[in-house]
Amino acid sequence: MAELKVLENLLAQGKISRRDFLTRLSALGITAALSPTFFSAPAQAKKPQKGGRLRLGLGGGSTTDSLDPATMTDAMAYNINWQVRNCLTEVDYKGNIVPELAKSWESSADAKNWTFKLRQGVEFHNGKTLEAQDVVFSINHHRGENSKSAAKGIVDPIENIKSDDKNTVVFNLKEGNADFPFLMSDPHLTIVPAGTKRDDLEKGIGTGGYILQEWEPGYRAFAERNPNYWKEDRANFDEVETIGIADVTSRIVALNTGQIDAINRFQLNLTHLLPRARDIQIINITGTKHYSMPMLADREPFNNNDVRLALKYAIDREHLLKKILRGYGSVGNDHPIAPCQKCYASELPQRPYDPDRARFHMKKAGMLDYSFSLHAADAAWPGADATAAAMLFKEHAAKAGIKIEVILTSDNGYWDKVWMKKPWVMCYWSGRATADWMLSTAYTADSPWNDTFWKHERFNMLLKEARAELNDAKRRELYVECQRILNLEGGVIIPMFANIVEVASKRLNIKNPAGNWEMDGHRAAERWWFVS
Repeated sequence: MAELKVLENLLAQGKISRRDFLTRLSALGITAALSPTFFSAPAQAKKPQKGGRLRLGLGGGSTTDSLDPATMTDAMAYNINWQVRNCLTEVDYKGNIVPELAKSWESSADAKNWTFKLRQGVEFHNGKTLEAQDVVFSINHHRGENSKSAAKGIVDPIENIKSDDKNTVVFNLKEGNADFPFLMSDPHLTIVPAGTKRDDLEKGIGTGGYILQEWEPGYRAFAERNPNYWKEDRANFDEVETIGIADVTSRIVALNTGQIDAINRFQLNLTHLLPRARDIQIINITGTKHYSMPMLADREPFNNNDVRLALKYAIDREHLLKKILRGYGSVGNDHPIAPCQKCYASELPQRPYDPDRARFHMKKAGMLDYSFSLHAADAAWPGADATAAAMLFKEHAAKAGIKIEVILTSDNGYWDKVWMKKPWVMCYWSGRATADWMLSTAYTADSPWNDTFWKHERFNMLLKEARAELNDAKRRELYVECQRILNLEGGVIIPMFANIVEVASKRLNIKNPAGNWEMDGHRAAERWWFVS
């Protein structure tokens, strides 16, 4: 609406107050929840202030959670892990790689050999000084033929890792990888003291800003500020309490009643539960999170590319974006590289909703009479209504004469019993910081998380070539071609990229939150502080 845009501009220019903004919206019959301006955080203080207890209410926790960096799988464990530990590198709010425990790094001309220099004087919580052997031990924890680590795909390309001296670590890779420093920021690759036993990993000993005091997997963690933390302007809270709250409505109630200070995975269809009060801010960040519908491309009927193309043309992405995400995101183009990323293929034509073309491809495949089963559960699309999206897709496809049966499944065990098991399912990805990282994680022939079982010889060849290319322009060309191949031949529908939308108390200073993971890159406890 034109009136809404005018009001948003006046508020952004400081010509009306937020109270006037809300009053005028009400007069127009518009709810504040429909305005992106309502979702913007207020101006914050520049200088960090120390003190207080941060209470985080997080979805994505389970009683099977572990603080073993190899086996972490979701938000609560990731967040606690980065409260107590650090990586060699860190992704900042602009998506750039910056030093963390490593103060610098350099590579050989072919990007196969990488040398990292460590910061000196950094201490673990048990008083041990960080040395190169700690890094070697921590990375090797994920390597090996029998490794079950979620980071195994990242570390498998490492041929050898060694310490040159106490402050120098050298990685020799099997093939060149220009993004290797980015990979060292993966949340599973946090550094622990050399020799740490598997059971002792649950104690959370690290070099991080907080020292773990209590840990009940899936329920609660409690940590206190590390008095010897090496980052002077980080870890500003005296204490951090992390509480697992699976139900998003319960998280909102806990926030509204002052039991917690911030929640993750807010759903936009629940804005009516937020009070029109001055003490709530909504964090709205463009990131790499995307929703997908992977098909097992190694079995019928999804081994036929005409079937895959028909389904890609049969979904109305704009309608889903409007109804499911309420506009807080962007349409996808059947590849996982987000519009905010450097190697995004902006020149690739956006696939439209085209029932006639969908019908053409399905008829060509001889499958117009087939009934496709799409498995959905709430857990499949955190922060969005996966079931409603699946039902809308069913309506979209019906206009092309394509029949879809939506199979509703339980959240419990969805990722073990449905994902990568059933032929066609709903799924989501948080995304990764670089194109190669995302494509290598989910689409290469040998990736354990290739949830379409799609194999494409030229795609794999191009990705390998791009990985070792140090020239940014040439690398981008190769990654664009990879996106083109996925768009035309891949086994996945990616209809939407979702903004990260979270809710917090206005007592919190949240400056330039990152979009690479939720909760400010899972580093809320380290980066935020209370405003007095």
